[in-house]
Amino acid sequence: MGSGIASVAAQAGFAVKLYDRVPGAARAGLIGLASDLARQVKKGRLTADEARKIQEGLQAVESLEEFADCSLVLEAIAEKLEAKVDLFCALDDIVSADAILATNTSSLSIDAIAAPTRWPGRVVGMHFFNPPVAMRLVEVVSGAMAEPIVADRVFELAAAWGKSPVRCSSTPGFIVNRVARPFYGEALKLLEARACAPEVIDTVVKQGGGFRMGPVELMDFIGHDVNFAVTRSVFEAFFQDPRYRPSLVQKALVDAGRLGRKSGVGFYTYLDGQPTTVVPEQAWPAPGIVRLGRDATSGLATRFRNSELEVIEADGSDGLRIGGVLILETDGRTALQREIETGEAVVVVDLVMDERTAAARSAATSPGVSRMQRDAIGAAFAALGQTIHYIDDVPGLVLGRTLAMIANEAADALQQGVASASDIDSAMVKGANYPFGPLAWSESLGPSRLVSILDALSLDSPDGRYRASPLLRRAALTGASLAPV
Repeated sequence: MGSGIASVAAQAGFAVKLYDRVPGAARAGLIGLASDLARQVKKGRLTADEARKIQEGLQAVESLEEFADCSLVLEAIAEKLEAKVDLFCALDDIVSADAILATNTSSLSIDAIAAPTRWPGRVVGMHFFNPPVAMRLVEVVSGAMAEPIVADRVFELAAAWGKSPVRCSSTPGFIVNRVARPFYGEALKLLEARACAPEVIDTVVKQGGGFRMGPVELMDFIGHDVNFAVTRSVFEAFFQDPRYRPSLVQKALVDAGRLGRKSGVGFYTYLDGQPTTVVPEQAWPAPGIVRLGRDATSGLATRFRNSELEVIEADGSDGLRIGGVLILETDGRTALQREIETGEAVVVVDLVMDERTAAARSAATSPGVSRMQRDAIGAAFAALGQTIHYIDDVPGLVLGRTLAMIANEAADALQQGVASASDIDSAMVKGANYPFGPLAWSESLGPSRLVSILDALSLDSPDGRYRASPLLRRAALTGASLAPV
C-alpha cells in the first residue's frame, strides 16, 4: 500500500521519500516500483522519459529525521493504534509545525491517533483503496480536533494526484467500510441459514444487481482474515451493535486457514487462481400462460407485456399470475406468509436493480406450488432472459435484503453527518465498484419497499440488526428523496 501511494504521488510530479523501519525495505519498494514503471512503458501507458522522471522523484531514506523538510507525511504502517500514535508523536519532534500528518487507516479513530500528538489539529485521515494506482477514491477523514484548512489541503492534494476525494467525519469504518458491511453480512446470514449455495448468492447479486463481484467471491478475494478483522473492528467500535455482528461461519473459515484465493480455498476452491465451482444450468419445460391484472403496472409486468410469451389481460383479477400461481415481488414477507394472507399459491421473486438488464433473480415457493407450476414459472422468466434460482423461503430473499440493508446503512450515515449524500454515493461507486450509489437506488426502488423488507427481517430476527434508519423511514412516509441532487 505504501509503495503504491508513493507511486501515485510521484506520477503526479511530486517529490516523495519512502521510509520503512525494516532495513532495506524502502529500497526494495523502489525496485518494485521501477519494475512496475517498466511494465507501464512496455504497455505504452508511459514514455521512457516519463518513467525516468517519476523514478527521479522517489527516494528511499533510512531514518525519520530525513522527513524534516516534508510538508506532508503519510503513514501506511500496521493497522494498530499504538504503532500509529508512536510514529506521529515521534514525527512531532522532526517535522515543522505546519506539516500535515496523514494516516491511511481504514477503521481506526482519527481522534484517537491525533489526541496524543502535540498538534492534533494537523492530523487527518487520507484513506486510499487497494491498489492505490488503480482505485480512484480517497476518503479525507476529519476528526473532532482537525483544522478545516488541513482537510481542505489534503482534499486538493488528492485531486492533484488524480484521485477522486470525498470528505467524511471520523466514525467507525468511515464511508466505504461502514456502508459496505451489509454486502458481506447478508451473504453470511444466508449461508448461516443454509438458504442457498454461495454461487447462487454471487450470481443473483451480479446478474440481478449489476455488481462486478458477488459478496462471497469478494470475501474470498479480499481474504477472510482481513474481512473478518475489519468487521470485528467496526463491531467493537459501534459498541457491539448487532447490525455489524461478525459471522461464526466466517470465523470458522479463518480458524481453519481457509482464507480464500491466497490460501487456495475459502468458500470456493481455487485452481490456478480461479474457482472450480460453477452454477448449474437450469432446464425448464414450456412456459406457463401469463395473466396480468388491470393494476399490474410494475416493471416486471411491463417486461412480460413486451415479451413474446402468451399474455392474457385478465379482467376479473389483479396482479401477475403464471400457471395459476400468484407472482409477487418481495416486500420482505415470505412466500408462506403471502399464501396465508391471499389464500393462493404464491411464488415470491427477488428484486432486481433494472428489469431491462437483469439476467437472474432468486425466488421462493409457498407450500401450495407444485413442481410443475414452479418449473413453468422458471420457464416464463427464462423467456425474459432471467434465470430463476429457487432458494429456501427466507425474508427479503437475496438481493432485496442486501440492497435494503446497504441503503439503510447509507441513510444512517447521512443522518449522522458522516458525509454528504453525493460523497456517500460517490464513495461506494468509486471505492467499492457499486453499479451506482445506495442513496440513488433507494430512490429508484422506493424507500417504502426497502423499509418493508427491513421490517419483515426485523420480525424474523428481532435483535435490532434490521431496524430501519429513521431517515429512510421518514422518506418512506413522506415520499422525500435521499438521492444526491
